[in-house]
Amino acid sequence: MENNITNKVIVITGASSGLGEETAKYLAKKGAMVVLGARREDRLEKIVSEITSEGGKAVYKATDVTVKSQVQALIDLALSTYNRIDVVINNAGIMPIAPISEVRTDEWDQMIDINIKGVLYGIAAALPIFQEQQSGHFINLGSVAGIKVFSPGGTVYSGTKYAVRAITDGLRHEIGGNIRATTIEPGAVDSELKFSTNHEESSKGVKEFYQIAIPAASVARAIAFAIEQPADVDINEIVMRPTQQEF
Repeated sequence: MENNITNKVIVITGASSGLGEETAKYLAKKGAMVVLGARREDRLEKIVSEITSEGGKAVYKATDVTVKSQVQALIDLALSTYNRIDVVINNAGIMPIAPISEVRTDEWDQMIDINIKGVLYGIAAALPIFQEQQSGHFINLGSVAGIKVFSPGGTVYSGTKYAVRAITDGLRHEIGGNIRATTIEPGAVDSELKFSTNHEESSKGVKEFYQIAIPAASVARAIAFAIEQPADVDINEIVMRPTQQEF
């Protein structure tokens, strides 16, 4: 019996490590055909090799989500390889934590470009295809920091994740019909995200906080849950935290 993931074509950004990598491997084992994008081509090549050596189907393309044409090229690869796209997982993100009084505008720009515009570029590239197919599913990675401001130091990061939540909910309202939209909002998860911070004091605090982190595979299972629902069920939002996480 099919699990409603088998043979689905799933595009994943930020797929070279952490949540993206674990999700790609998990969905491939469930029979999905995964299309992976990230900046580190060597990592993508290794992950695709691992998936295909175990009988899975996967392709990749080096992709910087801050460059609209590269996101479009990733979507085009999925379409040219598999003739359709069923799910786009906008996962790429960074989390450089620092007090707002530090006025690190370069880091703010990076977060806006990756965490917000990267999601929008993924939507822009795939939405016309979903509309033509009259089916599709956007899964956007938010954060519990998009529900409650992560403080101190996470004001701008939280702002970007609030934006992801708003964009996904607005997308659901606007497109409706057979196109689904889900926000996944994890708390502390073991990934490279905790290494995004260069501010010394904030970095120490983040690493201490992340000692309670749950495995990235936990998020992969939540993503799979949203995908495998029948076509008439739209899981709008999943919020998940380590049991020890208070905020």
